[in-house]
Amino acid sequence: MNMLWWTLGVVGAAVVAVFAWWTLSPFFITTTADEALPGVTQNEQEGQMSPEEPMQEPMPAAPRTVSTASIVDTPAHPAEGTVRVVEADGTTYIRYENFKTLNGPDIFVYLSKDLEASEYINLGRVKATEGNVNYEIPAGVDVADYPYVLVWCRAFGVLFNSAYIGAQ
Repeated sequence: MNMLWWTLGVVGAAVVAVFAWWTLSPFFITTTADEALPGVTQNEQEGQMSPEEPMQEPMPAAPRTVSTASIVDTPAHPAEGTVRVVEADGTTYIRYENFKTLNGPDIFVYLSKDLEASEYINLGRVKATEGNVNYEIPAGVDVADYPYVLVWCRAFGVLFNSAYIGAQ
């Protein structure tokens, strides 16, 4: 009987350790990205033209900013930066600039109708916790119907930060 309790204790401790690692370790991991503004090559963004880009080809229309908002953090999850809605080459993007957020175990970027993520469009996992990052909005989604951009922890149903991109 003692062997059974010892085995259950070891298995239980292992489960607790794995769960603790999964939930807590992301808070100590920072990832960085510096994606170019949609519709602009990295060389154009840096003010350089590459030799591969012939001058005779027509330049695509410059990206257009539809709205801009500051990131609002939550008491437990500090964040900062700016969120822009950008249109470029017929596609709409959410762009985080000078972004900095706390990492988490299962965080995603949502376009949402409210701060509770009761109705949302999932734009994907958070690509980086610092830097400049783009998320493509699926074709056919009307951004006006989703005035909030959220960083949301899916596993625990927790809001990390938000930006109101609605009526500007």
